[in-house]
Amino acid sequence: MASSSSSPQVLCASFNQDNSFFAIGTRDGFRIFEANNGRLRYERTIGAFSIVEMLFSSSLLAIVGAGEQPSLSPRRLCLFNIVSGAALRELNFLTSIMAVRFNRKRLVVVLQDKTYIYDLNSMSMLEEIDTAPNTKGLCAFAPGSEGCYLALPASMTRGLVLIYNTQELQSLCQIDAHHSPLAAMVFSSNGKFLATASEQGTIVRVHLVSQATKSYSFRRGTYSSTIYSLSFGPSLDLPDILVATSSSGSLHIFFLDTLLNGRRRHSKLLSSMIPDSINDAFEPPNHHVLHKVVPAGVKRASILVITYNGYFREYTLNVTQSFESSFSLEREFNLLDTISDAS
Repeated sequence: MASSSSSPQVLCASFNQDNSFFAIGTRDGFRIFEANNGRLRYERTIGAFSIVEMLFSSSLLAIVGAGEQPSLSPRRLCLFNIVSGAALRELNFLTSIMAVRFNRKRLVVVLQDKTYIYDLNSMSMLEEIDTAPNTKGLCAFAPGSEGCYLALPASMTRGLVLIYNTQELQSLCQIDAHHSPLAAMVFSSNGKFLATASEQGTIVRVHLVSQATKSYSFRRGTYSSTIYSLSFGPSLDLPDILVATSSSGSLHIFFLDTLLNGRRRHSKLLSSMIPDSINDAFEPPNHHVLHKVVPAGVKRASILVITYNGYFREYTLNVTQSFESSFSLEREFNLLDTISDAS
């Protein structure tokens, strides 16, 4: 989600697990939209929400209030059914909830210094993980992966990532991703790859989870910038695209399939080559950087952006045979002014 206002009207925004819907939380309530056409499918005006998470295309939501109304405490998680309009279950915590992720088997609740894992069907708590202070509520969850991998920051002073298997309830590995503390991270759909960015914001890295020491580096820019979000393309096999938004107001696109498949192709956008295998030492002599690599066969990509001031924008990236690229804005509308079909 890109920031474009010092006084945000949208308090949170999230896509569901298969990117078919997205939800926003505002100071008035929350809204659910279809991703392919931007149609408003559900809204509820009952107060401010800081977290709204969907379970695929089901009627189940995980919602957390922003604390602006006494009844919507930021320490209370509500599982809400949009069909019946009823709260199915509530969980209360001692401190504010920073993030929530879930799938059909697991519910993950992130606090500042603890993370809880629940069985979604029985709502019994399976694990309580003591974590490094996580004031931003950073986490990444791969609900479609075999282990339903969860990634959490493991340090306040360095970009260390703990990968946890929520199925087996055990740590999988720890990745030394960056020198600086983490600012953003996301799994690919299959959980095989993890993208990370640090507070420095100049380098974005893609890590092969099964080999915690293997990573690929992409330079976002020369000057520091806050990375607001990272997102892989929806491919279920190898991720083909990675998108980053930043405080500079720019959106960066990195094409990955040439790199991750180990194939090399020269293009006008290629500044240097990455070897087939890298144990990334995080120093210039030991890694190479790619600027927006365009692989063969990629001609068009659609990118959806939600801004803090409540706008939905769909861009199309076109790539010619000569590897010239261009953006075009396909759609733009105000999410806060949209009227439901049911109205």
